[in-house]
Amino acid sequence: MTFLGKVIHVSVDLVLVSTCLAGIKRNTGLAFKLETIENQTARDYSRRYLKMGESVYDYSVASCGSSSYFERK
Repeated sequence: MTFLGKVIHVSVDLVLVSTCLAGIKRNTGLAFKLETIENQTARDYSRRYLKMGESVYDYSVASCGSSSYFERK
């Protein structure tokens, strides 16, 4: 596998993990505690990373909600 292929693979995996964390936050109310990160820069990037997962989660829910293949129960 080429270097670019590995970068894409890891990027997709990171997006999936962030989306999973967003789903856990929305369904259970449990959220990652960002205050435990001492470095301000790392805390800011972590916040951006988690917000990206929430955006992907929102888009996925909206897409499934407007699809004829899914129904609300």
